[in-house]
Amino acid sequence: MYLNMLLRMMRTFVKKGTLVVIDAGGTRHVFSGAPGPNVTVRVHDKSLYRRFVMDPDLTAGEAYMDGTVTFEDGSDLRDLFRLYFINQRNLETHPVRKFFDGLAYRMRRWHLSNKLGGQATKNVSHHYDIGNDLYRLFLDETMTYSCAYFRSPDDTLEQAQRNKLRLAAAKLYLKPGQRVLDIGSGWGDMGIYLAQMENVSVTGVTLSREQYELSNQKAQAMGLGDRVKFELKDYRDLQGKFDRIVSIGMFEHVGAYHYDEFFAKVKALMPDDGVMMLHSIGSSAPPTTSSPFYRKYIFPGGYVPSLSEVFASMERNYLWGLDVEVLRVHYAETLKNWYERFLANRDKVVQMYDERFARMWEFYLNSAEIMFRFGAQQVFQIQLSPTRDAVPLQRDYIIDKQREYEKMEQTRLKRAA
Repeated sequence: MYLNMLLRMMRTFVKKGTLVVIDAGGTRHVFSGAPGPNVTVRVHDKSLYRRFVMDPDLTAGEAYMDGTVTFEDGSDLRDLFRLYFINQRNLETHPVRKFFDGLAYRMRRWHLSNKLGGQATKNVSHHYDIGNDLYRLFLDETMTYSCAYFRSPDDTLEQAQRNKLRLAAAKLYLKPGQRVLDIGSGWGDMGIYLAQMENVSVTGVTLSREQYELSNQKAQAMGLGDRVKFELKDYRDLQGKFDRIVSIGMFEHVGAYHYDEFFAKVKALMPDDGVMMLHSIGSSAPPTTSSPFYRKYIFPGGYVPSLSEVFASMERNYLWGLDVEVLRVHYAETLKNWYERFLANRDKVVQMYDERFARMWEFYLNSAEIMFRFGAQQVFQIQLSPTRDAVPLQRDYIIDKQREYEKMEQTRLKRAA
Protein backbone atom coordinates (compact mmCIF):
# COMPACT_ATOMS: atom_id res chain seq x y z
CA MET A 1 0.00 0.00 0.00
CA TYR A 2 2.68 2.51 1.05
CA LEU A 3 4.86 1.67 -1.96
CA ASN A 4 1.99 2.46 -4.34
CA MET A 5 1.24 5.67 -2.45
CA LEU A 6 4.90 6.67 -2.64
CA LEU A 7 5.05 5.95 -6.37
CA ARG A 8 1.97 8.13 -6.98
CA MET A 9 3.65 10.96 -5.07
CA MET A 10 6.77 10.58 -7.21
CA ARG A 11 4.70 10.99 -10.38
CA THR A 12 3.45 14.32 -9.05
CA PHE A 13 6.91 15.27 -7.85
CA VAL A 14 9.24 14.84 -10.84
CA LYS A 15 8.52 17.48 -13.50
CA LYS A 16 12.19 18.24 -14.29
CA GLY A 17 14.88 15.59 -14.52
CA THR A 18 14.68 11.83 -14.11
CA LEU A 19 14.39 9.81 -10.92
CA VAL A 20 14.86 6.04 -11.03
CA VAL A 21 13.81 4.21 -7.87
CA ILE A 22 14.85 0.58 -7.44
CA ASP A 23 12.58 -0.77 -4.73
CA ALA A 24 13.50 -3.35 -2.10
CA GLY A 25 12.30 -6.13 -4.42
CA GLY A 26 14.57 -5.00 -7.27
CA THR A 27 11.88 -3.45 -9.50
CA ARG A 28 12.88 -0.24 -11.31
CA HIS A 29 10.40 2.65 -11.36
CA VAL A 30 11.21 5.57 -13.68
CA PHE A 31 9.84 9.10 -13.20
CA SER A 32 10.81 11.61 -15.84
CA GLY A 33 9.99 15.15 -16.89
CA ALA A 34 11.75 17.98 -18.71
CA PRO A 35 15.56 17.82 -19.01
CA GLY A 36 17.29 18.00 -15.65
CA PRO A 37 19.34 15.97 -13.15
CA ASN A 38 19.35 12.17 -13.46
CA VAL A 39 19.31 10.23 -10.20
CA THR A 40 19.10 6.51 -9.47
CA VAL A 41 18.46 5.38 -5.90
CA ARG A 42 18.10 1.89 -4.49
CA VAL A 43 15.89 1.36 -1.44
CA HIS A 44 17.13 -1.60 0.60
CA ASP A 45 14.45 -1.68 3.29
CA LYS A 46 10.75 -1.84 2.44
CA SER A 47 9.83 -0.36 5.82
CA LEU A 48 11.08 2.96 4.40
CA TYR A 49 8.05 3.28 2.10
CA ARG A 50 5.70 4.32 4.90
CA ARG A 51 8.29 6.64 6.41
CA PHE A 52 8.95 8.36 3.07
CA VAL A 53 5.23 9.03 2.65
CA MET A 54 4.89 10.52 6.12
CA ASP A 55 8.20 12.37 6.46
CA PRO A 56 10.43 12.37 3.36
CA ASP A 57 12.89 14.95 4.75
CA LEU A 58 13.85 13.07 7.91
CA THR A 59 13.59 9.64 6.28
CA ALA A 60 15.94 10.55 3.43
CA GLY A 61 18.56 11.82 5.87
CA GLU A 62 18.38 8.83 8.17
CA ALA A 63 18.32 6.36 5.28
CA TYR A 64 21.49 7.91 3.86
CA MET A 65 23.14 7.87 7.29
CA ASP A 66 22.20 4.20 7.79
CA GLY A 67 23.03 3.09 4.23
CA THR A 68 19.49 1.81 3.59
CA VAL A 69 19.28 4.07 0.53
CA THR A 70 22.21 4.07 -1.91
CA PHE A 71 22.97 5.62 -5.31
CA GLU A 72 23.64 3.88 -8.61
CA ASP A 73 24.45 4.70 -12.26
CA GLY A 74 27.00 7.34 -11.25
CA SER A 75 24.54 9.58 -9.39
CA ASP A 76 25.19 10.89 -5.91
CA LEU A 77 23.73 12.86 -3.00
CA ARG A 78 24.32 16.19 -4.70
CA ASP A 79 22.31 15.06 -7.76
CA LEU A 80 19.44 14.01 -5.52
CA PHE A 81 19.30 17.41 -3.82
CA ARG A 82 19.38 19.21 -7.16
CA LEU A 83 16.45 17.10 -8.36
CA TYR A 84 14.57 17.64 -5.11
CA PHE A 85 14.90 21.40 -4.86
CA ILE A 86 14.00 22.17 -8.47
CA ASN A 87 10.87 20.02 -8.02
CA GLN A 88 10.12 20.78 -4.37
CA ARG A 89 6.95 22.80 -4.90
CA ASN A 90 5.42 19.98 -6.95
CA LEU A 91 5.71 17.66 -3.97
CA GLU A 92 4.34 20.26 -1.56
CA THR A 93 1.09 20.47 -3.53
CA HIS A 94 0.36 16.73 -3.23
CA PRO A 95 -2.62 16.14 -0.87
CA VAL A 96 -0.69 13.69 1.31
CA ARG A 97 2.20 16.13 1.76
CA LYS A 98 -0.17 19.04 2.39
CA PHE A 99 -1.80 17.01 5.17
CA PHE A 100 1.45 16.10 6.95
CA ASP A 101 3.00 19.55 6.39
CA GLY A 102 -0.11 21.08 7.92
CA LEU A 103 0.31 18.91 11.01
CA ALA A 104 3.96 19.95 11.31
CA TYR A 105 3.05 23.65 11.00
CA ARG A 106 0.54 23.37 13.83
CA MET A 107 3.31 21.98 16.05
CA ARG A 108 5.92 24.59 15.17
CA ARG A 109 5.55 26.55 18.40
CA TRP A 110 6.87 23.47 20.19
CA HIS A 111 9.52 22.79 17.55
CA LEU A 112 10.87 26.35 17.64
CA SER A 113 11.03 26.88 21.37
CA ASN A 114 14.25 28.42 22.73
CA LYS A 115 13.27 29.38 26.25
CA LEU A 116 15.74 31.26 28.40
CA GLY A 117 17.80 28.86 30.48
CA GLY A 118 18.41 25.17 29.93
CA GLN A 119 16.55 24.70 26.66
CA ALA A 120 18.35 27.45 24.70
CA THR A 121 21.72 26.33 26.05
CA LYS A 122 21.04 22.69 25.23
CA ASN A 123 20.01 23.55 21.66
CA VAL A 124 23.18 25.55 21.03
CA SER A 125 25.45 23.00 22.72
CA HIS A 126 24.05 20.20 20.51
CA HIS A 127 25.75 21.72 17.47
CA TYR A 128 28.57 23.94 18.67
CA ASP A 129 30.03 21.94 21.54
CA ILE A 130 30.82 18.76 19.62
CA GLY A 131 34.50 19.66 19.38
CA ASN A 132 36.44 22.62 17.97
CA ASP A 133 38.71 20.17 16.15
CA LEU A 134 35.84 19.22 13.83
CA TYR A 135 35.28 22.82 12.77
CA ARG A 136 38.99 23.37 12.20
CA LEU A 137 38.82 20.70 9.48
CA PHE A 138 36.58 22.71 7.15
CA LEU A 139 36.28 26.35 8.26
CA ASP A 140 38.72 29.12 7.36
CA GLU A 141 41.60 29.99 9.66
CA THR A 142 39.48 32.38 11.76
CA MET A 143 36.77 29.71 12.18
CA THR A 144 34.08 31.99 10.81
CA TYR A 145 30.97 29.79 10.68
CA SER A 146 28.55 31.88 8.62
CA CYS A 147 27.96 33.03 5.05
CA ALA A 148 31.03 34.49 3.37
CA TYR A 149 30.92 37.36 0.85
CA PHE A 150 32.48 36.56 -2.51
CA ARG A 151 33.42 39.80 -4.26
CA SER A 152 35.01 37.70 -7.00
CA PRO A 153 34.54 34.06 -8.09
CA ASP A 154 38.30 33.71 -7.57
CA ASP A 155 38.15 34.65 -3.87
CA THR A 156 39.41 32.01 -1.48
CA LEU A 157 37.22 31.12 1.48
CA GLU A 158 39.59 33.13 3.70
CA GLN A 159 39.27 36.21 1.47
CA ALA A 160 35.49 35.89 1.25
CA GLN A 161 35.11 35.63 5.02
CA ARG A 162 37.29 38.71 5.44
CA ASN A 163 35.06 40.49 2.92
CA LYS A 164 32.02 39.59 5.04
CA LEU A 165 33.56 40.90 8.26
CA ARG A 166 34.54 44.11 6.47
CA LEU A 167 31.02 44.59 5.07
CA ALA A 168 29.38 43.98 8.45
CA ALA A 169 31.79 46.34 10.21
CA ALA A 170 31.15 49.09 7.67
CA LYS A 171 27.41 48.88 8.27
CA LEU A 172 27.90 49.42 12.01
CA TYR A 173 29.13 52.98 11.32
CA LEU A 174 31.55 52.81 14.25
CA LYS A 175 33.02 55.76 16.13
CA PRO A 176 35.97 55.78 18.57
CA GLY A 177 35.17 54.89 22.15
CA GLN A 178 31.91 53.11 21.43
CA ARG A 179 30.72 49.99 23.21
CA VAL A 180 29.83 47.14 20.86
CA LEU A 181 27.83 44.01 21.59
CA ASP A 182 28.18 40.85 19.50
CA ILE A 183 25.17 38.56 20.03
CA GLY A 184 26.09 35.00 19.16
CA SER A 185 29.81 35.75 18.96
CA GLY A 186 30.92 32.34 17.69
CA TRP A 187 34.66 31.79 17.79
CA GLY A 188 35.27 35.53 18.13
CA ASP A 189 36.13 36.52 14.56
CA MET A 190 33.70 39.47 14.30
CA GLY A 191 34.49 41.01 17.67
CA ILE A 192 38.23 40.71 17.15
CA TYR A 193 38.01 42.26 13.70
CA LEU A 194 36.06 45.27 15.01
CA ALA A 195 38.67 45.92 17.70
CA GLN A 196 41.45 45.65 15.12
CA MET A 197 39.83 48.21 12.83
CA GLU A 198 38.47 50.71 15.37
CA ASN A 199 39.16 51.95 18.87
CA VAL A 200 36.06 50.32 20.36
CA SER A 201 35.41 47.90 23.20
CA VAL A 202 33.58 44.70 22.33
CA THR A 203 31.54 42.30 24.43
CA GLY A 204 30.54 39.04 22.81
CA VAL A 205 28.02 36.57 24.21
CA THR A 206 27.56 32.91 23.32
CA LEU A 207 25.89 29.88 24.86
CA SER A 208 28.60 27.54 23.59
CA ARG A 209 31.28 26.78 26.18
CA GLU A 210 33.82 25.72 23.56
CA GLN A 211 33.30 28.93 21.57
CA TYR A 212 33.51 31.02 24.74
CA GLU A 213 36.82 29.51 25.82
CA LEU A 214 38.53 29.61 22.43
CA SER A 215 37.38 33.13 21.52
CA ASN A 216 38.79 34.54 24.77
CA GLN A 217 42.06 32.70 24.16
CA LYS A 218 42.28 34.22 20.69
CA ALA A 219 41.59 37.76 21.96
CA GLN A 220 44.27 37.43 24.65
CA ALA A 221 46.81 35.95 22.23
CA MET A 222 46.27 38.89 19.83
CA GLY A 223 46.79 41.46 22.60
CA LEU A 224 43.16 42.58 22.56
CA GLY A 225 42.09 41.22 25.93
CA ASP A 226 41.69 44.73 27.35
CA ARG A 227 39.09 45.69 24.72
CA VAL A 228 37.52 42.40 23.67
CA LYS A 229 35.86 39.96 26.03
CA PHE A 230 33.47 37.10 25.52
CA GLU A 231 30.91 35.89 28.02
CA LEU A 232 29.03 32.61 28.41
CA LYS A 233 25.65 34.27 28.64
CA ASP A 234 22.22 34.49 27.03
CA TYR A 235 21.67 37.89 25.40
CA ARG A 236 18.40 38.15 27.34
CA ASP A 237 20.38 38.34 30.60
CA LEU A 238 22.40 41.39 29.51
CA GLN A 239 22.04 44.79 31.14
CA GLY A 240 23.32 48.25 30.25
CA LYS A 241 23.64 50.06 26.94
CA PHE A 242 25.68 49.37 23.82
CA ASP A 243 26.19 51.94 21.06
CA ARG A 244 26.37 49.25 18.42
CA ILE A 245 25.07 45.67 18.21
CA VAL A 246 26.05 43.05 15.67
CA SER A 247 24.63 39.56 15.32
CA ILE A 248 25.83 37.15 12.64
CA GLY A 249 24.36 33.69 12.26
CA MET A 250 22.58 33.69 15.61
CA PHE A 251 19.08 34.85 14.67
CA GLU A 252 18.37 31.44 13.12
CA HIS A 253 18.44 30.05 16.68
CA VAL A 254 15.96 32.56 18.13
CA GLY A 255 12.76 30.86 16.93
CA ALA A 256 9.77 32.63 15.37
CA TYR A 257 7.85 32.86 18.64
CA HIS A 258 10.74 34.68 20.31
CA TYR A 259 11.22 37.45 17.72
CA ASP A 260 9.35 40.08 19.70
CA GLU A 261 11.41 39.14 22.75
CA PHE A 262 14.60 39.48 20.68
CA PHE A 263 13.84 42.87 19.16
CA ALA A 264 12.47 44.28 22.41
CA LYS A 265 15.71 43.33 24.16
CA VAL A 266 17.84 44.73 21.35
CA LYS A 267 15.98 48.03 21.55
CA ALA A 268 16.39 48.14 25.34
CA LEU A 269 20.15 47.58 25.00
CA MET A 270 20.66 50.51 22.57
CA PRO A 271 20.50 54.28 23.03
CA ASP A 272 18.13 56.14 20.71
CA ASP A 273 20.90 56.67 18.14
CA GLY A 274 22.18 53.10 18.42
CA VAL A 275 22.67 50.89 15.36
CA MET A 276 22.38 47.15 14.91
CA MET A 277 23.56 45.00 12.01
CA LEU A 278 21.61 41.73 11.85
CA HIS A 279 22.93 39.00 9.52
CA SER A 280 20.79 35.88 9.21
CA ILE A 281 19.74 33.10 6.91
CA GLY A 282 16.27 33.81 5.56
CA SER A 283 13.67 32.43 3.19
CA SER A 284 12.09 33.99 0.11
CA ALA A 285 9.05 31.74 0.65
CA PRO A 286 6.10 32.28 3.03
CA PRO A 287 6.53 31.27 6.71
CA THR A 288 6.73 27.54 7.34
CA THR A 289 8.37 25.32 9.95
CA SER A 290 11.84 23.87 10.41
CA SER A 291 13.26 20.85 8.60
CA PRO A 292 12.68 17.67 10.64
CA PHE A 293 16.17 16.41 9.77
CA TYR A 294 17.88 19.66 10.75
CA ARG A 295 15.73 19.93 13.85
CA LYS A 296 16.66 16.44 15.07
CA TYR A 297 20.30 16.19 14.05
CA ILE A 298 21.78 19.60 13.24
CA PHE A 299 20.06 22.66 14.75
CA PRO A 300 17.43 21.80 17.40
CA GLY A 301 15.15 24.79 17.88
CA GLY A 302 16.49 26.40 14.71
CA TYR A 303 14.29 28.14 12.17
CA VAL A 304 14.90 30.09 8.94
CA PRO A 305 12.58 33.11 8.92
CA SER A 306 10.77 34.77 6.07
CA LEU A 307 11.47 38.49 5.85
CA SER A 308 7.78 39.12 6.45
CA GLU A 309 8.13 37.61 9.94
CA VAL A 310 11.23 39.64 10.74
CA PHE A 311 9.87 42.99 9.62
CA ALA A 312 6.53 42.42 11.34
CA SER A 313 8.33 41.98 14.65
CA MET A 314 10.59 45.01 14.01
CA GLU A 315 7.48 47.08 13.34
CA ARG A 316 5.81 45.92 16.54
CA ASN A 317 8.91 47.07 18.41
CA TYR A 318 9.12 50.42 16.58
CA LEU A 319 12.53 49.80 15.04
CA TRP A 320 13.60 51.44 11.80
CA GLY A 321 15.00 49.29 9.00
CA LEU A 322 17.76 51.58 7.74
CA ASP A 323 19.24 49.27 5.15
CA VAL A 324 18.52 45.79 3.79
CA GLU A 325 20.86 43.73 1.61
CA VAL A 326 20.13 40.22 0.36
CA LEU A 327 23.06 37.88 -0.29
CA ARG A 328 21.71 35.28 -2.69
CA VAL A 329 24.19 32.59 -3.75
CA HIS A 330 27.06 33.61 -1.47
CA TYR A 331 26.14 30.96 1.09
CA ALA A 332 25.97 28.29 -1.62
CA GLU A 333 29.58 29.10 -2.50
CA THR A 334 30.53 29.15 1.19
CA LEU A 335 29.00 25.72 1.77
CA LYS A 336 30.64 24.34 -1.36
CA ASN A 337 34.00 25.37 0.08
CA TRP A 338 33.16 23.87 3.46
CA TYR A 339 32.05 20.58 1.92
CA GLU A 340 35.17 20.26 -0.22
CA ARG A 341 37.34 20.78 2.86
CA PHE A 342 35.18 18.40 4.87
CA LEU A 343 35.50 15.77 2.15
CA ALA A 344 39.28 16.18 2.08
CA ASN A 345 39.32 15.44 5.82
CA ARG A 346 36.54 12.85 5.86
CA ASP A 347 38.80 10.05 7.14
CA LYS A 348 39.69 12.21 10.13
CA VAL A 349 36.00 12.89 10.82
CA VAL A 350 35.28 9.15 10.84
CA GLN A 351 38.20 8.56 13.23
CA MET A 352 37.00 11.36 15.53
CA TYR A 353 33.34 10.24 15.49
CA ASP A 354 32.11 7.43 13.20
CA GLU A 355 30.87 6.71 9.68
CA ARG A 356 27.25 7.58 10.48
CA PHE A 357 28.29 10.99 11.85
CA ALA A 358 30.30 11.70 8.70
CA ARG A 359 27.31 10.78 6.53
CA MET A 360 25.06 13.02 8.64
CA TRP A 361 27.33 16.00 7.98
CA GLU A 362 27.59 15.15 4.30
CA PHE A 363 23.80 15.23 4.11
CA TYR A 364 23.70 18.54 6.01
CA LEU A 365 26.40 20.37 4.04
CA ASN A 366 25.20 19.11 0.65
CA SER A 367 21.52 19.85 1.27
CA ALA A 368 22.32 23.31 2.62
CA GLU A 369 24.41 24.23 -0.41
CA ILE A 370 21.74 23.14 -2.90
CA MET A 371 19.00 24.90 -0.91
CA PHE A 372 20.87 28.18 -1.36
CA ARG A 373 21.58 27.45 -5.02
CA PHE A 374 18.15 26.20 -6.14
CA GLY A 375 15.75 26.54 -3.20
CA ALA A 376 14.21 29.45 -1.31
CA GLN A 377 17.12 30.08 1.06
CA GLN A 378 18.99 33.38 1.13
CA VAL A 379 20.95 35.52 3.58
CA PHE A 380 19.85 38.99 4.59
CA GLN A 381 21.63 41.80 6.39
CA ILE A 382 19.36 44.33 8.08
CA GLN A 383 20.68 47.54 9.57
CA LEU A 384 18.24 48.81 12.18
CA SER A 385 17.88 51.51 14.82
CA PRO A 386 15.32 53.13 17.12
CA THR A 387 15.69 56.30 15.03
CA ARG A 388 15.62 57.03 11.30
CA ASP A 389 18.79 59.16 11.04
CA ALA A 390 21.32 57.15 13.07
CA VAL A 391 23.45 56.71 9.93
CA PRO A 392 24.00 58.86 6.80
CA LEU A 393 21.07 58.99 4.40
CA GLN A 394 23.12 57.71 1.44
CA ARG A 395 24.80 54.29 1.33
CA ASP A 396 28.12 55.67 0.05
CA TYR A 397 29.65 55.49 3.52
CA ILE A 398 29.33 51.68 3.51
CA ILE A 399 31.49 51.43 0.37
CA ASP A 400 33.92 54.09 1.59
CA LYS A 401 34.39 52.39 4.94
CA GLN A 402 35.03 49.01 3.33
CA ARG A 403 37.80 50.56 1.24
CA GLU A 404 39.29 52.18 4.32
CA TYR A 405 39.26 48.91 6.25
CA GLU A 406 40.77 47.03 3.32
CA LYS A 407 43.71 49.44 3.22
CA MET A 408 44.15 49.01 6.98
CA GLU A 409 44.18 45.22 6.55
CA GLN A 410 46.84 45.45 3.85
CA THR A 411 48.98 47.68 6.06
CA ARG A 412 48.71 45.23 8.93
CA LEU A 413 49.74 42.36 6.65
CA LYS A 414 52.81 44.28 5.42
CA ARG A 415 53.88 45.03 8.99
CA ALA A 416 53.41 41.39 9.99
CA ALA A 417 55.56 40.30 7.05
